[in-house]
Amino acid sequence: MLRGLDISDMLIIDRLELGFQPGLNVLTGETGAGKSILLDSLGFVLGWRGRADLVRQGAAQGEVTAWFDLTLDHPARQVLEEAGLPVEDELILRRVNSADGRKTAWVNNRRCSGEVLRALSDTLVELHGQHDDRGLLNPKGHRAILDEFAGNAAAQAKVRSAWSALGAARKAAAAAAAEREAIKAEEDFLRHAVAELDKLDPKEGEEASLDTKRRMMQSAEKIRGDVVNAYEMMGQNGAERHMSDALRWLDGAAGAAEGALEAPMAALGRAMVELDDALSGVADAIDQMSFNPLELEEAEERLFAIRALARKHDVAPDDLAGFASVLRGKLEALDAGEAAQAGLEKAVRDAQADYDMAAEALTAARQKAAGKLDQAVSAELAPLKMDRAVFQTQITPETPGPDGRDAVSFTVATNPGAPAGPLGKIASGGELSRFLLALKVCLTKGQTGLTMIFDEIDRGVGGATADAVGRRLQALATDGQVLVVTHSPQVAALGGHHWRVQKSVSKGMTTSTVVPLDAGERVDEVARMLAGDQVTDAARAAAEALLAG
Repeated sequence: MLRGLDISDMLIIDRLELGFQPGLNVLTGETGAGKSILLDSLGFVLGWRGRADLVRQGAAQGEVTAWFDLTLDHPARQVLEEAGLPVEDELILRRVNSADGRKTAWVNNRRCSGEVLRALSDTLVELHGQHDDRGLLNPKGHRAILDEFAGNAAAQAKVRSAWSALGAARKAAAAAAAEREAIKAEEDFLRHAVAELDKLDPKEGEEASLDTKRRMMQSAEKIRGDVVNAYEMMGQNGAERHMSDALRWLDGAAGAAEGALEAPMAALGRAMVELDDALSGVADAIDQMSFNPLELEEAEERLFAIRALARKHDVAPDDLAGFASVLRGKLEALDAGEAAQAGLEKAVRDAQADYDMAAEALTAARQKAAGKLDQAVSAELAPLKMDRAVFQTQITPETPGPDGRDAVSFTVATNPGAPAGPLGKIASGGELSRFLLALKVCLTKGQTGLTMIFDEIDRGVGGATADAVGRRLQALATDGQVLVVTHSPQVAALGGHHWRVQKSVSKGMTTSTVVPLDAGERVDEVARMLAGDQVTDAARAAAEALLAG
């Protein structure tokens, strides 16, 4: 609920502070006194997009502060939480507009964006007037209005969930089909490549192993002859035989040498042991260098085949096995794709059926609520002297989407036999005001804590009709707060709180101010609205009668 408004240096307002109350608050004043400026200032602090030249001439900046009381369940609290702003029982909005056009906003003394202000304003204030395109006159919003009247939140949630599931199922089926078609386009290549890889069956690390083996065999082929010659020179026909003969001759002469040959003989014995070890090692080496020439040929052929296949597929030789697994997986997916695609298509059909069921239930709820809304609006039109007018909520098929399959529009026929048409095009200014008011009365039943602003919604009506308009506004304000800018004395007289907007000129500067009226001042203001500039005793008497109810 709006509790106060503080305005500084905005258009022709120098400084103005207003305190609002629950119930029906009326603002009156002569044309041009500044009533629209007051609403422009409120719209500015709420983040609404409006006129740009708001700063009072000669001022460095204009500033507006508005403060609201929030109930514990007020939807503005959720907006504050999501924006990371302080949540308190009192909500203070402040916005500054510099002379160069820059705008800065604060919420509970924390900087915020214009988007946050607008999100808050949607939960704080509703503005209605003859040219209101934000709500009731905008056909794009009629479906949401009907759903709110019907209490369709749960049914809407089911439709949105079903639509989301349907979109996901369609996306999965389309992606799988596209992938399958892409694989199918390269099926011949895949089958040939997999067969070729499977036939070669390369192993990780095999290329390096084959290369080492090949180099060893190539080297062995070159040096094996020299190693064999060396073995023969060291063996029975070479050094080993000569050393054995020498040891035997020394042993025969040792007895007469008086010990002089013992050391040489010992050394020669050790040399023979070492020679035996050398012979054994060379023999092993010869064995290792022994291979079938066909083995070298086979190793080279496999090595070259692995390298050629790696170049062909542009992968490292060690990655050929993994690459084969990837290709094999694509073929398996292709082979199994038909069954998988059938499953995905069934999921789409199931999701479509779920959506159709949820959308049909929502359509039925809307159709039922449409009849109730038409009856309720018709009942409200009678006191507004429009008992012969017809209000109808039309529901027509629309392209399916997250909000169902229905287009909703409010149509009216102002006279019997007259064709029905869109609310904003068929009704005259006065008729439109009453249609909007009747519709709003129906939509707000049972709601509390609302702040609604009606900008000259009573324009074009007078007498008993204006009184009926005022009483509907008064009824709207019973459990909430209504601010009405009016030129109708009948409406003004029904207000619980009355302010007069007036303009004055001082030192060549025009300023606008708003003053609260006491009981006596209200009589004079209502009399002025009845009689014009010359307020007569009869006008005062009529004003007193209106105020007395």
